[in-house]
Amino acid sequence: MAENTSEIIVGGAVLALAAGFMIYAGQVTGFARQSDNYSLHASFRSVEGIAVGTDVRLAGVKIGSVSGLNLNPQTYRAETTVTIPKDIQIPDDSSISIASEGLLGGNFVEIVPGGSLTYFKPGAEIEDTQGAVSLISLLMKFVTGKGQ
Repeated sequence: MAENTSEIIVGGAVLALAAGFMIYAGQVTGFARQSDNYSLHASFRSVEGIAVGTDVRLAGVKIGSVSGLNLNPQTYRAETTVTIPKDIQIPDDSSISIASEGLLGGNFVEIVPGGSLTYFKPGAEIEDTQGAVSLISLLMKFVTGKGQ
């Protein structure tokens, strides 16, 4: 009887841990999306190092994530959708770029706020964009001297 009780307790603990992990994984991946977010769109020449779920940061603080990436077959540009909480208003003269955490770090999307007193409406497009800069191509230009 004591063995059954301990097995039930351990089984319950394992199930509780698994449920906690599933909830955490859903929040991290954005599976459990809340309706208090809005989307903004941007078109980049290159989104190298970016994927759905990549952090969107403002002043170094994560404020959202990349929720969509598609290639526009007419312009050959990467159409990107970012999701941001509704309580964070982005001025409509802001810029968006793909930044790197350093030589060995990953890439993230950075929003640099402008000074406008009007804000982007949900679904608006940020037109001032800067795509990813390839460190390999920069190093090759430096090494070969073909930077001009």
